[in-house]
Parts: sequence; structure tokens; C-alpha cells
Amino acid sequence: MKRGLEGPAPEERPTPAGRRNKQGIRIDPEVEATHEPRRTVISALVAHEPGVLSDVSGLFSRRQFNIESLTVGPTDDEERARITIVVEEPDPGIDQVEKQLRKLVPVISVRELEPDAMRRELALVKVDAADPASVSAVADMYDATAVDSSPETATFEITGSRQKIEAAVETFSQFGIREVSRTGLTAMARGTDQTAGADLTAQPADEAKYGDNTQPADDD
Repeated sequence: MKRGLEGPAPEERPTPAGRRNKQGIRIDPEVEATHEPRRTVISALVAHEPGVLSDVSGLFSRRQFNIESLTVGPTDDEERARITIVVEEPDPGIDQVEKQLRKLVPVISVRELEPDAMRRELALVKVDAADPASVSAVADMYDATAVDSSPETATFEITGSRQKIEAAVETFSQFGIREVSRTGLTAMARGTDQTAGADLTAQPADEAKYGDNTQPADDD
């Protein structure tokens, strides 16, 4: 009587190629090679209530999306807040980010912003001020505003693009940087283009509050 399962011997079976991710799922090498990561900005309009940021950050943590920065703040409507997320993922991952965000109940709308969207970041940079004249010259170069000074240090506020902030920090480093604090990026669409919003006037009361997002966030 033949024992065991029918089929080729273990050493004769084909071995799939590709590395495994942290969950042990094998990644197709062709898919991995085809989709290069790209950096993009996603804007989400959400209900301004406790726990929303926790829901969003928890989603990213569970899905292991790579977040470069995440900022949140109120809008002109006291019942809504805007979350701006900078991610760097291949295109399938970016699509999944938007899809999963839309499934969160407090999320009203989600949009990936165009490359020409207005993007700004604020940074506070505290530097050694042994050479005040040279420090002031660098501050003028980057339109930095002095917000604090002492005989030993000077602290500047810098607002602008990510590239401008990084260039300013690098230039200030010649004097010796004590501390840097950055807000992360916030962004807005140009002109009359809507950043992330929805016309809720025709929706039922429950949907008008949160949008039509009633599915669990972990469903694909």
C-alpha cells in the first residue's frame, strides 16, 4: 500500500521566488520591481471628535503603511478637521491607503493632492549664537523669523516647502544646532479646486455627518 500524498517529491516541487514581508506573505518579485515607491500627499476631511486621529494612525500601523508625516487641525467648520498625510509607497499601496481611509466611519472624504498643490511646513530651529551677524545673515536668506534669543542661542521660525526647511536646517548646522522641531506638512489644492470635501446637502442625516463610510476599515 502506497503511503503519503500523491504528487512530486518535496525536492521536485517548484519553489516560489521572491522575499517575504513581515507578515510572512511572499512578495511577487515582478510586482515589487514594477511599482517604484513614490511620495505623495493625501488630504482627509474628518469629523472633529475624540478618537479620530487614533483611528487613522491605528489603520496605518495595522497596514504597515510608511507615513513620513501626519498633521491634523480644525477647519472653518468646527465640526470638521483636516488630516494631511505624507506617504511614500508604490502605487498599489497608495490606492490601498485611500481605500482604507474611506472605510473609517469618521472620515468624510479623502483625496490625493496634485503635485502642484500648495505645501507648507513650519520648523523651529535653535542654534548657537556665538556669531550673531552670521546667524542673522542665514536667517535672512531663508526668511526666518527670530522668536527667541539669549547670549548663547537664537531660535528661528521657518515656514515653507520641505526642501526649504531641510536646506535651512543644513545651513544653520554650521553654527551648531541645539534643537529642531518640525510640524510636518500641511497642504491645500490651488485655485477653486477642492482639497478634500464633499457636497453633503443631499445625503441623509447619518451620512451627512460622516459620509457613506460604514464598512469596517480592515475589509479589502
